[in-house]
Amino acid sequence: MIKIGMMIGDRYEILEKIGTGGMSDVYKGKDHKLNRFVAVKVLKQEFSENANFVSKFRVEAQAAAGLMHPNIVNVYDVGEEGGIYYIVMELVEGITLKKYIEKKARLSVKEAISIAIQVSMGIEAAHNNHIIHRDIKPQNIIISKEGKVKVTDFGIAKAATSNTITSNVMGSVHYTSPEQARGGYSDEKSDIYSLGITMFEMLTGRVPFNGETTVAIAIKHIQEELPSPRDYVPEIPLSVEQIVYKCCQKSPDRRYQSMAELIVDLKQSLINPDEDFVKVIDPDEEASTRMITDRDMVRIKRQSDQRDSMDEAMRLRKRNERYYEEEEEDDEDWEDDEDDEDYDPKMEKITTILAVVAALLVGCIVLFLVGRGLGVFEFGAVAKEDGEKQEESEEQVEMIRVVGMNVDEAKRALLELGLTPEIKYEPNSAYDAGTVLRASVQDGLMIDKDTVIVMTVAEAVDGVQVPSVTGKSQAEATSILEKEGFVVNVTESFDASVENGYVISQSPEEGTTAPEGSSITIRVSQGADDNKVRVPDLVGMSEMDATVSLTESGLAVGNVTETEHEDAALTGMVCYQSYSVGSYVDKNTPIDLKISTGPSGVTYRYSEGITAPTEDPEYRGGMMVNVTVTTSDGTQLLSTQTATFPVAANYTGIKAPTGVITYTFTVEREAATSTDPETGEPITTEASTEEKTVKREIAFTQE
Repeated sequence: MIKIGMMIGDRYEILEKIGTGGMSDVYKGKDHKLNRFVAVKVLKQEFSENANFVSKFRVEAQAAAGLMHPNIVNVYDVGEEGGIYYIVMELVEGITLKKYIEKKARLSVKEAISIAIQVSMGIEAAHNNHIIHRDIKPQNIIISKEGKVKVTDFGIAKAATSNTITSNVMGSVHYTSPEQARGGYSDEKSDIYSLGITMFEMLTGRVPFNGETTVAIAIKHIQEELPSPRDYVPEIPLSVEQIVYKCCQKSPDRRYQSMAELIVDLKQSLINPDEDFVKVIDPDEEASTRMITDRDMVRIKRQSDQRDSMDEAMRLRKRNERYYEEEEEDDEDWEDDEDDEDYDPKMEKITTILAVVAALLVGCIVLFLVGRGLGVFEFGAVAKEDGEKQEESEEQVEMIRVVGMNVDEAKRALLELGLTPEIKYEPNSAYDAGTVLRASVQDGLMIDKDTVIVMTVAEAVDGVQVPSVTGKSQAEATSILEKEGFVVNVTESFDASVENGYVISQSPEEGTTAPEGSSITIRVSQGADDNKVRVPDLVGMSEMDATVSLTESGLAVGNVTETEHEDAALTGMVCYQSYSVGSYVDKNTPIDLKISTGPSGVTYRYSEGITAPTEDPEYRGGMMVNVTVTTSDGTQLLSTQTATFPVAANYTGIKAPTGVITYTFTVEREAATSTDPETGEPITTEASTEEKTVKREIAFTQE
């Protein structure tokens, strides 16, 4: 069992527990060999005892350890000590994307796309190394304090899905792909689907499919169409909506075929958010009726011209053959007639002249036809040359897609097509320097050769430190930010603690670095609204504390229900509220609450000796004591009477995380005589008995 302060692997000191999940507990540790802080993920006991799982887990974790990317939580080491299987990982100080979404209710479009690009880059690096995550969800995406987005748990999900483990361990079914829900084969495109659902939640603050059970949600992934994110947030751009749709297609063949394709469209959506450039390919439409494009017309015309030329040649050849056959027949007839008739010298002379003339004509025709066929005659060659030049001048090519390519590669590709590239540079920090942002001609169009293609290329920009404008007037804040080269976006909200017209908060925060020309959002106070009430943060409170907080805020408690929640730390606490934190609602608006019953399927055990109730100074060894152990949900585990301690206890399958040990025993006091120190008179105390109770709270160990 892991204990705080212990050393594992002769180098990693366990400092504190910082998190828990379905399969493991996470501790902050210190690597004494390299003198750095690390995160140590320790497998829970039920998985450590599964030899098949441990074997696959070790292989996958070692494969994940080979990944080194700025958008991946890097794995440093994998080991085992005394039956404890652990992974040493990069320690990232920050919060999960899930908590970040809950904190902000929903993210802005630019922020969601920026996070999605970083996540895609991390997943792409893994896919290039033939590692599939299979459990992409906001809980597995961490945003560091520096704003860096990192994906964690690579390889671990694959090891888990290779074994008979319930979906409860694997996390939320809200993000699983249809093929995973069916239990079928999953590949890189399953990660693309899960990322699409994650993007949906970032943009809208909710998941697209919900239900009472995991099975009901899985069926919706398989059967129901994805709702439009614009139904919940109308200002979401068309291109972003289409990207989410393409990621979340039911058929893997209709999704993006790689993360690289998705990244190109995500970056394009930042530049041209309202353009309809996302194309969903339907493999079933390959054989369907479709319209003839310009490119098809050019191809058909060329084939038709070639066919006409061939037909003409065949006609000439047949005509020549018939001509020679007829001449031979005429010569034979003429000779036969000559033999039959009497000899005439005058006629012979005329006949000879005609024969010579006919021979010359035949010779000229033959020479002409042969010369024309071989291209010997100059006028024929000139005509042919002119025809070729005319055809060449009218030749067209299809414009290729250059957006997202490196400028040098794009130039080479355009030159090979016979097009003339022209470069314009534009400062842009969202792309690597040298990346083509847009082109003057849309890809897919048929254009003449030698057409000039103007490409706008990203140029590197230096970041500017964001100044602090919180607490300043809107005019002053706008002036300060614009002076630094930023574009200012203004949102308004009621806030009784901030004067009307003054800045409540800013994003990005002060001190961070942002590219010149990027947007800074400031939230400006509209003052107090007597008819509106700001919704407090209730998550993590007990039901009683949440009720008090709502009452003090002028709100009412709506429906209170119980539900399972992945975060074990929220067990017995509020894990959901029907209005997001910081939003303004009318007074006395009922706020629905959900109380967590803990992670689905999580059980606990208690296997420690129960010691004597030494908390009471009147307890003496040998006293008869009634001992009961009761869980926080009211289940009684033990009820016994004993005078000998410790009492053995070994219970498993406990549903609640905590409990109470209650000791009841009787103290007998004998009669005694003492002297009053002031008067010196004797004082007699009569014999008495008193029943005493001692309570001791205990925490159970998760199985």
